[in-house]
Amino acid sequence: MKPESEHHLVLTALTSDRPGIVDEIARAASETRCNISDSRMIVMGSEFALTMMVSGSWDSIAKFEAQLPVLAKRLDLQVLSKRTEKRQLQKPAMPYSVHVIALDNPGIVHEIANFFASQTINIEAMETSTYSAPHTGSPMFALAMTVNIPGEIHIASLRETFMIFCDDRNLDAIIEPHKA
Repeated sequence: MKPESEHHLVLTALTSDRPGIVDEIARAASETRCNISDSRMIVMGSEFALTMMVSGSWDSIAKFEAQLPVLAKRLDLQVLSKRTEKRQLQKPAMPYSVHVIALDNPGIVHEIANFFASQTINIEAMETSTYSAPHTGSPMFALAMTVNIPGEIHIASLRETFMIFCDDRNLDAIIEPHKA
């Protein structure tokens, strides 16, 4: 399929977790001749959450969109969808991985997101979780994210500033080149 004839749809879905949800949504995409070009799926608590981008011809995307209310009713899904464009090339940037571990407390995600936003660095992906420390049972927080650092930013200076930022907040952190 030529890029100019390729259309894209992003959808998010939320429902109670149970087997077969991915199968049903993937079947609908396949039957309408759409390709699942990107997806993220996770179980949080007892809920299943999905974010997916499908691509295809305009009529394939339209057919898939028409199936969404049927899928939503049959699978008891809350669905939100939006047409989108393929992402355009951004200015030169280097992908870096950021990992943070700390005692859990409110505001850590906001502070880290604010640090990168203030540096004009885009967060491309992020996962957070909480768990109990093995021996003490203390509530712990873990963050893994990928950021795109613009070419004009001096990496060593950014790394030093970020490590000072983390030390001031008692966050154990690593920032390193992203490994695919």
